[in-house]
Amino acid sequence: MIVGIPKEIKNNESRVGMTPGGVYELIKNNHQVYVQSTAGDNSGFLDEAYKEAGATILATIEEVYAIAEMIVKVKEPIASEYGLIKKGQIVFTYFHFASSEPLTKAMIESGSICIAYETVEDRDGGLPLLTPMSEVAGRMSIQQGAKYLEKPVKGRGLLLGGVPGVSPGKVLILGAGVVGMQAAKMAAGLGAQVTILDIDMKRLRYANDVLPANCVTEFSNEYNIRAHVQTHDLIIGGVLLKGKKAPNLITRDMLKTMKSGAVIVDVAVDQGGCVETTRPTTHEDPIYIIDEVVHYSVANMPGAVPYTSTLALTNVTTAYAIKIANMGWKKALASDPGLQKGLNISEGEVIYKEIIEAFDWVS
Repeated sequence: MIVGIPKEIKNNESRVGMTPGGVYELIKNNHQVYVQSTAGDNSGFLDEAYKEAGATILATIEEVYAIAEMIVKVKEPIASEYGLIKKGQIVFTYFHFASSEPLTKAMIESGSICIAYETVEDRDGGLPLLTPMSEVAGRMSIQQGAKYLEKPVKGRGLLLGGVPGVSPGKVLILGAGVVGMQAAKMAAGLGAQVTILDIDMKRLRYANDVLPANCVTEFSNEYNIRAHVQTHDLIIGGVLLKGKKAPNLITRDMLKTMKSGAVIVDVAVDQGGCVETTRPTTHEDPIYIIDEVVHYSVANMPGAVPYTSTLALTNVTTAYAIKIANMGWKKALASDPGLQKGLNISEGEVIYKEIIEAFDWVS
């Protein structure tokens, strides 16, 4: 199969779809790989490394899309890429269709095969291709939250971990999944007081067992959320519903009850956000303020640490890419029920019913 790796062109997206190591594995399986020139530069993987792995370097994104039977990338195509995608072409990437109706319609019209990283499942119902980026984003959420609590960037002027004689900050985490657990580890390590909310008692029991004493767990409901937003300094939105739009757990009216200069980091922004006032931002312009509450909702947080993120992503995507290339997408999906879950749109037809539900379309 001919595989193409274009350069990411979303705002400040520095990751690349595959490392030279991943490319080497595809070529070892007798596939051809074409990489757009400088695609890996910002991740620390230069053209020469891809050449040494056996790839062919092409000058433009148009050339890559034109020749490839399968596109492997990181983020969903943006408007300038829509017209490059061919009928029957496999696009293997993060799509998060439920958060963008224009993207969904464009991919339907393209007639392409859209296999979404974020809905591929393993045998246990986990999300193996989403997990590494959720780990990165969860850890980054505390880094960013701590930074934006500083006064020069309109935060409360609070050091998250405190110092001797001064109480540490309080962190509220919505969701005890991968994002929430990684955020909790980072916040706890800094010495913050951490509260994790979830509706899954198994997850709460697990969190209670493995996290240190400065982390407490509570069942998530509106009453508890309303109470906690008033007293916490940093709130992390880490709620995920597979393939669906995230629920608005923090509503606009709650902001007025929060501390001036409190910070919300909504990691669920890719799925529409779990805060009513969330809107996607970029690394170039990452925050906005509503009712004196700082909102950080960058839609590609792991793109800020592209070396780590690209390696972590390639670790989990390569085996699936090889399977699709070796067998063809139809046989590969038929042989792997978890990979089958990744098929969101196929040749103009929406396969993943949660997309239809997200836009209230009639199936």
